[in-house]
Amino acid sequence: MSKELDKAYEPKKVESRIYEMWEKSGFFQPEADRSWADNPNKKKTYTIVIPPPNITGSLHMGHVLNATIQDILIRKKRMEGYQALWVPGTDHAGIATQNAVEKDLKKQGLSRYDIGREEFLNRVWQWKEKYGNQILEQLKKIGASCDWSRLRFTMDNAYQLEVEKAFFHYYKKGWIYRGEKVVNWCSRCQTSLSDLELEYKKETAKLYFIKYPLENGSLPSGEACFITVATTRPETMLGDSAVAIHPSDVRYKNLIGQCAILPLTDRKIPIISDRRVEAEFGTGAVKVTPAHSIIDSEIGQGHNLEFFKIIGEHGKMLPLAGKAYTGLSIADCRTKVVEDLEKQNLIEKIEDYEHNIAHCYRCGSVVENLPSLQWFLKMDELAKMAIKAVKSGKVKFHPSRWEKIYLDWLKNIKDWCISRQIWWGHKIPIEGVEDVLDTWFSSALWPFAIFENKKDLKKFYPTNTLVTARDIINFWVARMVFSGLEFMKKAPFHDVLIHATILTSEGKRMSKSLGTGLDPMNFIEQYGADATRFALIWQTMGTQDVHWSVDALVAGKKFLNKIWNASRFVLQQTENSKSEYRNPKQIQNSKFKIPKPKTQADKEILKKLKEITKNTSKNIDNFEFSQALHDLYDFFWHDFCDCYLESSKAQMANADLKENTQKILIYVLSNSLKLLHPFIPHVTEEIWSKMSFFAKALKDKSTMLIIEKWPTQ
Repeated sequence: MSKELDKAYEPKKVESRIYEMWEKSGFFQPEADRSWADNPNKKKTYTIVIPPPNITGSLHMGHVLNATIQDILIRKKRMEGYQALWVPGTDHAGIATQNAVEKDLKKQGLSRYDIGREEFLNRVWQWKEKYGNQILEQLKKIGASCDWSRLRFTMDNAYQLEVEKAFFHYYKKGWIYRGEKVVNWCSRCQTSLSDLELEYKKETAKLYFIKYPLENGSLPSGEACFITVATTRPETMLGDSAVAIHPSDVRYKNLIGQCAILPLTDRKIPIISDRRVEAEFGTGAVKVTPAHSIIDSEIGQGHNLEFFKIIGEHGKMLPLAGKAYTGLSIADCRTKVVEDLEKQNLIEKIEDYEHNIAHCYRCGSVVENLPSLQWFLKMDELAKMAIKAVKSGKVKFHPSRWEKIYLDWLKNIKDWCISRQIWWGHKIPIEGVEDVLDTWFSSALWPFAIFENKKDLKKFYPTNTLVTARDIINFWVARMVFSGLEFMKKAPFHDVLIHATILTSEGKRMSKSLGTGLDPMNFIEQYGADATRFALIWQTMGTQDVHWSVDALVAGKKFLNKIWNASRFVLQQTENSKSEYRNPKQIQNSKFKIPKPKTQADKEILKKLKEITKNTSKNIDNFEFSQALHDLYDFFWHDFCDCYLESSKAQMANADLKENTQKILIYVLSNSLKLLHPFIPHVTEEIWSKMSFFAKALKDKSTMLIIEKWPTQ
């Protein structure tokens, strides 16, 4: 029977076949029976909901790490006898998907306006059917043991009903309102964006020092007749309502309450003091443009300043900017404003200046701030609930340092602009409104809206562990917490695991657009899914950011071959054994006796096995996956292969030791495969199914490793 193991492990011949066997077995579903009776956890549930990937996407390295960690957790709990449920699904990704379809239309010389809203949405659904599930198939390639029978999509009918219920719940409480406020606006996508949907890019720009004439013609000292402000956006001065200085800035103390004349407009504007001014920036005096800056809008409201909207939704200057500038693009207006100021000798100097510029996180366009009529969700009470959940310990972050990002954002939160001016998404359920809801409004309901029947909801909510990346702590994690508390009266999960970020070997962010992205499917094709999983977990030791190294893939491939060859050796040496240790049902039995050591080598390997069993469970439970894998690697390669297998060769030649050595070989290998299974599931399942003591392994699915009893001794 041992001949069923080929001389070398070939993942291409194994992994897809093994995954198909798992799917057919039904063991991804939590209701499936376990093959062992003495299960103390059979009534317990353990639930993970997948961070739903966008239907526009394909797996990147971060996705694979995220999914592998979730799979490790769910496979261990499944083997411990829990009703372990990992719910898969995808997000409709409003702006991202709309952009993808619009790009496709552009190739045909069309825009969404050419075909109209109804036809455009038909095209989006067609696009989703063609490309939307690609990422799910890729998840299967890496061995994700999700319950695919519970697959969800945020635009499913049942899910849309949950979104509508949530909207009206907030609306009836008076927490959703409509109003005109200064928002982030993408001229390309023609929609509002939240602060969380901005990407800041460091750019070198110009800092313009502009002289604003004083109304009375001179400073109190008689030295000059200007106050100089510094700005990177001279074109927005056409909408200025004031000049502001910090109250403690003694340089301008005598100017507070006076007025300046706004250049190019001859409009009189007040000089005010406000603590939000950065006295160290530029000259310490700043222009206040309430209609085109979030901070300035707050200053404007506090001082009852006028709002002059001078930039329109399409990025063109409006009539309030003045006749000379109306209709110009922002860039052209800046050029003309600077030229006109120079003609009047009002430019004091121009310097190079490096600063962060806000871009749309989907299309990359520079984002403008402008007043817009939008729908908002009041955040005061919701933020308090979410803060309390973490401070009370109901929700715990791992590592704990990520709590600070979560808490800082919630403590300084503003009302959430939940409306978007796009066509794809959850339409705001108010008659006459064409806007759709922010994608994150619907995904905030994910941990409970995914359960279509009350029985599942009662059984599997709240979930146990959320595994996610640090960049969506505020986008998603915080919003799920307050949504769960508001609608379910319970936090949606207890543990939030923030996993590492995978960087290039040079330490750069992986990005397809920058040419620094790596396709994990190429690694799976070349090395196999298990080796790829191994490499990712292996490298997450002791650091948040991982510099990706192909060396870890090579190490993973070598380790899989080591396991394979060691298993072939054990099977060859125990082929004719009639010991009860060849019966998996006996090994699962709680009354089953551990083999007795007869030699020092026996004692050492059984001692080491006991230690690695205890430490592996502890490390996985503490989310120390890399430590667990490193320890397992050392145990299997060095303690088992290098030491015990070598000792066993001499012991097998001794008639008095042979049978007991066979028992220990089978016992240690069996438990090693179980401990390794969550990390490298395909190769361990393949070896398990071919081991000669499973006469019905391929016919009797109850002997599959995926549901074998997790070692405890």
